Amino acid sequence: MTARLEPGTPAPDFALLDQDGATVHLSDLRGQKVVLYFYPAAMTPGCTTQACDFRDSISSLQGAGYRVIGISRDEPAKLAAFRERDGLTFTLLSDPDHAVHAAYGTWGEKMNYGKVVEGVIRSTFVIDEDGTIVLAQYNVKAAGHVARLRTQLGIDS
Repeated sequence: MTARLEPGTPAPDFALLDQDGATVHLSDLRGQKVVLYFYPAAMTPGCTTQACDFRDSISSLQGAGYRVIGISRDEPAKLAAFRERDGLTFTLLSDPDHAVHAAYGTWGEKMNYGKVVEGVIRSTFVIDEDGTIVLAQYNVKAAGHVARLRTQLGIDS
């Protein structure tokens, strides 16, 4: 497993394709607050729950100045289908070789149904306008995570 990031460290930059095939650079988002979350796979039950929770909270998050971005290993076409199917209104990025996952410490060994496997560690990062990590959460649960995050950020529903 790669090293975990801590608050106060610079968020690793990246250039990834979004659900429409456009390249998104984290550095282009300087001046904005970003909620960056890593999830295992589009259209799976837990990932759908989490994505729909972000969708349902998007107004309050955006109202507080946050831009939400999800990252998975899925190809852009699958991300587009996920967005369409569930009415997601935020950016989804494709990291098929999990290089960005590794840079953020979200790829490694984890427990899955009682077995140790290598894969995506569901995680969320809050990045400030200067590109610094202000919150790093690893091994989050899909259900209820967004509500807890909003509380931590002082955002009402």
